[in-house]
Amino acid sequence: MAAHPGGDGGVPALGSELPAMFDGVKMAAVATVLYVIVRCLNLKSTPSPPEVSHQDTPLARYLLKSCPLLTKEYIPPLLWGKSGHIQTALYGKMGRVRTPTPHGVRELLPMPDGATASFDLFQPLVEHCTGDDITMVICPGFGNHSEQNYIRTFVDHSQRQGYRCAVLNHLGALPDMELTSPRMFTYGCTWEFAAMVSYVKQALPRTLLVVVGFSLGGNIACKFLGENPSNQERVLCCVSVCQGYNALRAQETFLQWDQCRRLYNFLMAERLKKLILSHRNSLLGVTSSNISDADLSQLCAATSLSQIDDSVMRKFHGYSSLDEYYKQESCVRYMHKVTVPLLLMNSSDDPLVHRSLLAIPRSLSDSPLFQLLSLATIPADTISRAEQATANRQRSGPISDGQT
Repeated sequence: MAAHPGGDGGVPALGSELPAMFDGVKMAAVATVLYVIVRCLNLKSTPSPPEVSHQDTPLARYLLKSCPLLTKEYIPPLLWGKSGHIQTALYGKMGRVRTPTPHGVRELLPMPDGATASFDLFQPLVEHCTGDDITMVICPGFGNHSEQNYIRTFVDHSQRQGYRCAVLNHLGALPDMELTSPRMFTYGCTWEFAAMVSYVKQALPRTLLVVVGFSLGGNIACKFLGENPSNQERVLCCVSVCQGYNALRAQETFLQWDQCRRLYNFLMAERLKKLILSHRNSLLGVTSSNISDADLSQLCAATSLSQIDDSVMRKFHGYSSLDEYYKQESCVRYMHKVTVPLLLMNSSDDPLVHRSLLAIPRSLSDSPLFQLLSLATIPADTISRAEQATANRQRSGPISDGQT
């Protein structure tokens, strides 16, 4: 006679196995979640000092000796501090826990083509340690302006170190300022930045300049300095933070999925698309515009920055092809003409700038004709501190002994 389940016939009851089965599923789920967390937060990476490339000059040795933040091992915050994605989100979008609100004066500059450039001028809160009058001319990142959290934090810190700050508002980036010509900011157009620098030089004839550029702004700052030797007059040094140097090569990497760059590409394209469409009337409302309704139709269907650049951005300056636009607007073509001290800072875990692009500043630092200080593996939340300390040291150091 067959034994009934759970009876004395030796066949185990299914109900007694279910708890053990569920426990196994729970453990597997927990293990999977922990694995994903470890991978996403990059918890297995070990802290290391920055990789520094430079010529062996007295100034370079002085900087590395007097500014240990540039060479010492970085200990990131627990849990999230090792993830380039979280650092990008926290410091680029959200800012600090208590983001300061510096108070400045907005200046408007009419451009020859009818555009209206604008920048905000912030006065120093204390005297500079050298006693000199020093102004930081700052070019923000992609589609950014003086009201961004990271710019506000940087300006507030600079003011407290005795620097005056002039921050460019990229053309078309301010939400409450309409375009006055059918043109917006582009990857490498230096017209507005040059107008701001010229205004600062004329209004403050005794001030010395420190040029600072973040991301896209780093490309514009370095390109501006290399376009004309006169642009380097009264410039103490230039600091470039997390730029890609070569737009043509950078856009190729933007189509790759590693480090989620293709996703970032899509998100940035959506943001740029909304920004352009917010100025639709200004871009189409005059006969001199190079943008047509067909171009805006292509814009609406775009899913990447290169598609937007091809349909709209390159046409602001009449480039015949996308390759020409990227080549002409990249600072890599001009950097060998920069003779003032340069500090080029990049983060090796930057989800936007592929590590292969860092070969560009390294190759420049190896050239005997071009001397600079190039740093990699700089975590995002220590860049502003390193930048400020280095600018201070470059001002007080023996600049005449060489370039970094």
